Amino acid sequence: MSFRKTVLVEHQPIALDDQISPKDAQYLRSLAPEILKFKGGELAASNFVGILTTPSGLVVEILPKIDFASLDESGAPRSREVFLKMLRRSRVMPRKTSNSLIRDLRNFPMLTFFIRQFFQSLTNLVHEGLARKYVLTEGNLPYLRGRMLFNHQIRDNHSNKAMYYVAYSELSENRPVNRLIVSTLHRLDSIVDYGDNRKLLNNLKVMFAEVPASQNVMADWQRHSVDRSMRHYTNIMQWIGLFLFNRGLSTYAGKHSNLSLLFPMEKVFEDFVTDSLKRYQFQYAVRAQQPLQSLATLNQDRIFTTKPDIALMENETVRVILDAKWKRIDQSKPEKNFYVEQSDLYQLYTYGKRYKCKAVILVYPKSREFSRALDFRYFDDLPFVCYPFDVEEPDHSVANLVSQHCS
Repeated sequence: MSFRKTVLVEHQPIALDDQISPKDAQYLRSLAPEILKFKGGELAASNFVGILTTPSGLVVEILPKIDFASLDESGAPRSREVFLKMLRRSRVMPRKTSNSLIRDLRNFPMLTFFIRQFFQSLTNLVHEGLARKYVLTEGNLPYLRGRMLFNHQIRDNHSNKAMYYVAYSELSENRPVNRLIVSTLHRLDSIVDYGDNRKLLNNLKVMFAEVPASQNVMADWQRHSVDRSMRHYTNIMQWIGLFLFNRGLSTYAGKHSNLSLLFPMEKVFEDFVTDSLKRYQFQYAVRAQQPLQSLATLNQDRIFTTKPDIALMENETVRVILDAKWKRIDQSKPEKNFYVEQSDLYQLYTYGKRYKCKAVILVYPKSREFSRALDFRYFDDLPFVCYPFDVEEPDHSVANLVSQHCS
């Protein structure tokens, strides 16, 4: 199947009739509301960012809506570059991604970038050495090797004393992890259209020429293991899970069975903020999804476990709790509560009281409508802040957040 076309959806609706065939439109409608949403005859993104494909070969690329400081830096290439830098810091993606590669491929669809990443990682793996295992083999050889199988020797070689029927162990690259890699290369073969990616693919085919594809990819996936002698496979198996099974820590897995690499933007943003806090400040220790507490007891058993998104710790004490939300806030709409959801306030207040914090913070992406922090106080004087996080300059955002709202 050839992939003939890319449709870009930047969280702005596009008319189905203008760019998408009726057959593809019908298929995309079947993915609503988990991935896409429709209003009238228009298609827009829901909560996921990335790429998906239709059975007929249409590639739909979904980029996040990001406001940039410089107007000449707006558009798909810049959105793609910033998103990929954010995604690199997420739990689901392999981390070994250079800024230079992201810049080089910012004008290409994300699928091209993901494939390039996989091929480069796989090339590095081959240079480190393919995993092999001993396989018991039987055969008629002109020399003695291993141990002779006398019953077969008498039966097959009684008149040919120059041959030996033997059983021996031989190191082989034919093992589940390598078969899965070959199956992935086969799946990507019809998709690759970028010249440099095609060269890498052809080289990899030669490197894996002695390894067959999986007869049953799910069985090989369940059987594969990465032991201490093959730790260099860890990164590759993440890519295999993504390309063969759409399987990752936070990728979409549902009825969409064609090739897709879709990421919930809420999780990507949360991971990016968490990583930025760890990277750009040292006043507090940063904990993600911890520490765990409970809100109540029942017959002396603790129940209703709490798990804050991000906790800033000082001497093993929680000082500030943050919750990252990929939502649009408008500081000019006080009559609409700035579009801050009341349920988020309830949750943070509960966390603030349970952990005895000195402040709680909701972190949103910075935008033209939301460029300055909103400082509130709950009725009992607990500080509560809505903070605009600049995804282009995370170091500055972290410095301002810690100095102005966490000290």
